[in-house]
Amino acid sequence: MFGRDDNGLFDSYDEFAVETLPHPGEFLTSHNVLTDDDHIAFHRLTRELFEERTVYDMTFDYNLARLNLDTRHTTAGYRYAVERADAADAIAERDRFDSVLRAEFTPTTPFCPQTHTLTIGSFRAWNGLSDRHEYDLVRVRAASMHNQSEAINERLAELEAAFVETGDVTAVPEGDTVSGSDSMRATQNDGASRGSPNAPF
Repeated sequence: MFGRDDNGLFDSYDEFAVETLPHPGEFLTSHNVLTDDDHIAFHRLTRELFEERTVYDMTFDYNLARLNLDTRHTTAGYRYAVERADAADAIAERDRFDSVLRAEFTPTTPFCPQTHTLTIGSFRAWNGLSDRHEYDLVRVRAASMHNQSEAINERLAELEAAFVETGDVTAVPEGDTVSGSDSMRATQNDGASRGSPNAPF
């Protein structure tokens, strides 16, 4: 069904409303960016995976996938691109990962304190439930507009490398003292609070 819900605050999951999506950033631009039905299909699946793994934005009190639809934040959310195997920055393990998707998260502000945990939660949801989609690997990065994007993306690259090596989505790099299963999780909320259109700003 097309259109908006919650008194016009949110676009529909069945609509590719490009005017309320972030522009693909440097992590995606040389790859095959998903648009129209391809974007819709993967983002609808993302909603399900984020729900299952409780990837929730604590500030807005909703499933992170809903940020893409929030008309109050027209440049925030996720964009996706299928990675080109011949790209200079493509993953080296192409013989093991035939189909690789890139996901770039643009937060609502350059100082969003949840970007670190939300991107890691997203990485673990997509790759921990990889039997639910067609991609062998989903690579995740924060958009460069975030003031700590370099440090966040270094961490994501380390977790990605650990996952590629072990096949364990909770694996952490050698010498990392942080718990692989719990410390980097996105915020969990109880069922009663989920999906509120009146979340604070």
